[in-house]
Amino acid sequence: MKIYETKTAPNPRRVRMFLAEKGINVEYVQVDIQKGENLSAEMRAKNPLGKIPILELDDGTCIAETDAICTYFEALQPEPPLMGTTPVEKATISMWQRQVEFAFMMQIGMCFQHTTGYFKDRMTPVPEYGKEAGINASKYLNILERRLGVKEYIAGDTFSIADITALCAMDFARVVKIRMTDDHINLARWYESVSNRASAKA
Repeated sequence: MKIYETKTAPNPRRVRMFLAEKGINVEYVQVDIQKGENLSAEMRAKNPLGKIPILELDDGTCIAETDAICTYFEALQPEPPLMGTTPVEKATISMWQRQVEFAFMMQIGMCFQHTTGYFKDRMTPVPEYGKEAGINASKYLNILERRLGVKEYIAGDTFSIADITALCAMDFARVVKIRMTDDHINLARWYESVSNRASAKA
């Protein structure tokens, strides 16, 4: 199997981190998204949306979307569990993962795309929208701060895929100058902890 990705992009990093936690090694094929290689007919045959990462299995089956790829590997190798083991754990992790992705990571992505014009050759940037998305992402830091005041990790007492998504989003947020403040004491504690995991360097 192989994974098509771009080393510098945040979503592929989420998959690499997830697999590093599992101790799973796969072949990575680099795709230059700045040059639009992900939009080629060959890549669209693997994922019609032209997005990465994409997992291609040995039989040619292609699985796109970060969550879907991680779900596949969680089922393939349940240990260590990163998506929960009990019904409550699975639902709680899924809830936080979804909220972090939509309320934080996606907002950062929209801020980046619409304020930098990085993809202006394939989309119409709306700077006002990008600015508002950045504000929304900054506000979400306060939600994480409160949550991490009562739990060690975002979804509970154990490290999970929700922490991976949040870390990758926070690191990417620096590109659009979204950062923690001195008031984010609990968030800073969490950030130092997860940043020091070996998988964070994947």
